Amino acid sequence: MKKYLLFSLVLLLGFSKFIFAQNSDSKKPNIIYIMLDDAGYGDFSAFGSKHIQTPTFDKICEEGIKFTQHYSGSAVCAPTRSVLMTGLDTGHTPRRDNTEKSNTKELIKKNGRPLVFLEDEHLTVAESLKEAGYTTGGIGKWGLGNPGSDGVPEKQGFDYWFGYLDQVHAHDHFPEEIWDGGKMMPLEGNKNGKKEDYVPYLQKDRTLEFIEKNKDQPFFLYLAYTPPHGDYIIPETDPFFKQYEGLPGGEKVQHYAAMVSRTDHTVGKVMDLLKELNIDDNTIVFYTSDNGPNSLFAKNINSGAGLRGIKRSLYEGGIRAAMTVRWPNHIKPGTESDFIWDMRDFFPTACDIAGAKIPEGLSGQSVLKTLKGKKQKERVFNYWEIHSPFQQAVRMGDWKAFRKGTKEPLELYDLIKDPSEKRNVAAQNSKIVIKIEKFLETARIPSPYFPEIEYAKK
Repeated sequence: MKKYLLFSLVLLLGFSKFIFAQNSDSKKPNIIYIMLDDAGYGDFSAFGSKHIQTPTFDKICEEGIKFTQHYSGSAVCAPTRSVLMTGLDTGHTPRRDNTEKSNTKELIKKNGRPLVFLEDEHLTVAESLKEAGYTTGGIGKWGLGNPGSDGVPEKQGFDYWFGYLDQVHAHDHFPEEIWDGGKMMPLEGNKNGKKEDYVPYLQKDRTLEFIEKNKDQPFFLYLAYTPPHGDYIIPETDPFFKQYEGLPGGEKVQHYAAMVSRTDHTVGKVMDLLKELNIDDNTIVFYTSDNGPNSLFAKNINSGAGLRGIKRSLYEGGIRAAMTVRWPNHIKPGTESDFIWDMRDFFPTACDIAGAKIPEGLSGQSVLKTLKGKKQKERVFNYWEIHSPFQQAVRMGDWKAFRKGTKEPLELYDLIKDPSEKRNVAAQNSKIVIKIEKFLETARIPSPYFPEIEYAKK
């Protein structure tokens, strides 16, 4: 009898473990994508910053994988976000610069100023993940559609968005109103010149609320945090402001550094909450920045890590982006990778993680194998363009090509020997130049809003 009872108990325990394992496996992993605004490759201590402390970023590097050859979608705010959301590079994504360059009167009349928004026919990563069973949320700066357009987040796959729709509005960290759940909501603490509601603090609160509310179901959370983008301002009562007194470059640099550390601290609160809710092991976290820094910070605190170029430039300093990814039991802790990829790859990677079908026609490729420490082929050509002024850039293995007009001669750099792009070696490598020029013939599709420029203005 006792043997029978013991045998029955063993069977019951085994069955319970099986059921638990089945339930655990069936719950899709949560996906969090964190993107700072204008923080440079050299603004993270794990990437060599001697001026700014980012302990959360550094810890995620230690507990996950650190990418040294990861790139932004573009060198400025709006096109980077367009690349990230659509999985299309800047030769194919709808928005290829902050403002359109053809001065189309119809577009200006429709949108109030020369902006290109996402339309109903454009597919976003949020839409694909929502279809796969995810609750989708976003906090921060959208930049792909203003109120009344088809480009607002709620019409592009997001169940909830808190923050700014327009990138110019996002310059103000004490606005009188903010987009919250599908409509503009007043911030009473900022009325009549008051500055009581500092939006980055509100972003933290809404982030934690979203995670708490959706802890029992798979969620995708896009944290497009607005610091350290200008206006460079943080309340002087914030402890991080005091921490950075005396930095070279003056008070503006002090505000900037404090904004980076404050936002990193917010990410730390996110990581703490994941553990507290016991969903840490089932959540993958990406942490990066949207493009290179501005010149003031590159000059004074080496925000570009010595790379050539800044924001709005397609040299490395404008598009190389620090990236770390953490996913317990899937990504080996303390890994470092020089695999070359960029933000267009997030869309297919997120679908792969979610077990969803990867849509056809994306420019990106899934990097899930690389995240898990497996070998995969790198894309042969990585392409960027920007229109203020017009530039094109190509990364092909260790080679980097750059030009300012489609008929201009290519500059060529060997990024292994010359990571700062100081020595143009195009004349010594004509076969490489010809190969890249051939690729550039089909690297972009025409856009009525972003025409190519044959020759740079002298």
